[in-house]
Amino acid sequence: MPILSNPSSSFQCRSHPASSGPRFSCNPRAGSLSGSTNGPFGISSLILRFPPNFVRQLSNKARRNCSNIGVAQIVAASWSDNQPLSSAAAAEAKAASSSAVSAPISAGEDVVDFNNNNNNNKLGFCNGSSVQLDDGRKISFLNGDGSVAIHAGERLGRGIVTDAITTPVVNTSAYFFKKTAELIDFKEKRHVSFEYGRYGNPTTEVLEEKISQLEGAESTLILASGMCASTVMMLALVPAGGHIITTTDCYRKTRIFIETFLPKMGITASVIDPADIAGLKSALDNHKVSLFFTESPTNPFLRCVDIELVSKLCHAKGALVCIDGTFATPLNQKALALGADIVVHSATKYLGGHNDVLGGCVSGSTEIVSQVRVVHHVLGGTINPNASYLLIRGMKTLKLRIQQQNSTAQRMAEVLEAHPKVKHVYYPGLKSHPEHELAKKQMTGFGGVVSFEVDGDITTTIKFVDSLKIPYIAPSFGGCESIVDQPAIMSYWDLSQSERGKYGIKDNLVRFSFGVEDYEDLEADVLQALEAI
Repeated sequence: MPILSNPSSSFQCRSHPASSGPRFSCNPRAGSLSGSTNGPFGISSLILRFPPNFVRQLSNKARRNCSNIGVAQIVAASWSDNQPLSSAAAAEAKAASSSAVSAPISAGEDVVDFNNNNNNNKLGFCNGSSVQLDDGRKISFLNGDGSVAIHAGERLGRGIVTDAITTPVVNTSAYFFKKTAELIDFKEKRHVSFEYGRYGNPTTEVLEEKISQLEGAESTLILASGMCASTVMMLALVPAGGHIITTTDCYRKTRIFIETFLPKMGITASVIDPADIAGLKSALDNHKVSLFFTESPTNPFLRCVDIELVSKLCHAKGALVCIDGTFATPLNQKALALGADIVVHSATKYLGGHNDVLGGCVSGSTEIVSQVRVVHHVLGGTINPNASYLLIRGMKTLKLRIQQQNSTAQRMAEVLEAHPKVKHVYYPGLKSHPEHELAKKQMTGFGGVVSFEVDGDITTTIKFVDSLKIPYIAPSFGGCESIVDQPAIMSYWDLSQSERGKYGIKDNLVRFSFGVEDYEDLEADVLQALEAI
């Protein structure tokens, strides 16, 4: 039986008139705990209309559907349908509450912790009361990443009061305070609120918890885009005059930020090959490095960094390690478990998975993510709650999509590597890849993107791309629909051919993001396009 304690206000509770099931509406009543003599807890006209098995139902529903429910303020020991709580029963419950909270819990026991500690509770809003759901960082009955991607942040402890399976979208720009005293309590950290839309949202918080569970992180911050996540993270964690180490192969806009924006704050960078451990050691020895930042796999050549080794070397010099895991996803690679301090994602890609939403995230320890969160609150870049909803929805099918895309990309990489009209294929799942053995060690799948060079010039490559019938010619990757592009045109067209060559971007390079279409259709389409050149 759950013990509900620490009432902060009085409530009138009744069965919800619109439902025959155990739903309740709880209304605050005037009066204080010590000043009222109308009942055992200062509750006048208390009406309790509970179904016979309410205790069990409350335990289940409270954990599933909310972190704040007014009925959780009622101390209950025993009751029956249509029978109010007696003074004797209330006294017995009150006496038992202190020992029950700290009593040992058997494995699998259905227990909810209703400690009313506003400083630690998850955020949710129902009559100003709070209920903490102490389920830790792990949901014991969810062992697979697929299950976690579906249920984490929702099945237990969702900070929104609802019986809906799907998480509602909370469209609000601000949050109100009932009285000035409550506002002062908030300012002095005795009351919890999001206060303003830039500082948080209940829908977005569900998404943050879901990603944290999947990454094995203490905390996650969701931002408006992947680039927003990366740039705010760097601004927060690298001081003026600091030094960053990054790698040669990376998303071009990230490189532009590091090369053109950060120097304005006196922040310098060392750029090394992803496999250049000697170069990493040299940079660590010759600079006061604040952050090592790279993608793994990288964009567009899918190079892999030895995350465990890099983390060990950087930590010995006091440097943080951030891995952009967008290409890998949390299902194919656990960067934090390998030693990284931070992992960022462009949630636009695989996490969203439907080519219909922008978002980015930063995951890591509460201490580090809190530093990023402070800067984010100043700079903005807040994700819309509707976008958070789309990302939550997209993550429900994450494992199914990744399994299909991993399989298709691996098979197509092997087909392409054996084809006479393809000069070179870049894919970590191939033995020819320079970090294939490393990828096998730290990844469980190699992703859905394959880069390759067509045997021909830019005109021949354009003909190949234009002959494809299934994929869209577009930027981005990781969605249900296949996408193809020539990086020389899509991302580097403003540079001359020789300038593109400095970054290894050849005119015949193709980046193919495989969607979830049937493999046989994709293979036939790629082969007919190759035959057309």
